[in-house]
Amino acid sequence: MDANHVKFYVAKYFFLCLSVLQIILIGAILIQAGFSARTFFLTLLFFILSGTFLLLYFAINNKIRRVAIGKNKIVVIERNRNVRFSWPEVKSVKVLPFFNLYRLKIRGKRSIYFFPSGNTDPAFGLLKGTSRLAELVGKRKRQFR
Repeated sequence: MDANHVKFYVAKYFFLCLSVLQIILIGAILIQAGFSARTFFLTLLFFILSGTFLLLYFAINNKIRRVAIGKNKIVVIERNRNVRFSWPEVKSVKVLPFFNLYRLKIRGKRSIYFFPSGNTDPAFGLLKGTSRLAELVGKRKRQFR
């Protein structure tokens, strides 16, 4: 079961796109309005927002991964290679409510965030997931305790 591609790319590049849009807005304001005290403060505000969005992009870019989950293994899909982990190597799998996002901790590695392949958490994660992914994660966690 592979993670949802659309959610992955939207989450990974959302803040980068916002940053680029802010820079385009700065250029449009300077071209349209010219230079004055008002446009200076407005462009400064958008420049600060652009920098903040760019920092957020760099903060979350390496943490969001594509993940394929199977009965015996977890595969983290990176650019040119696939990193395989068995279920005993998994320290924890948690659902982050309101984002429909999973946090996977692997022993000896940092946390990996990924989106499930379907809508697994009705009511924004407040109820238990009913999908195949939620059932598989629950079974594997109980099996290796």
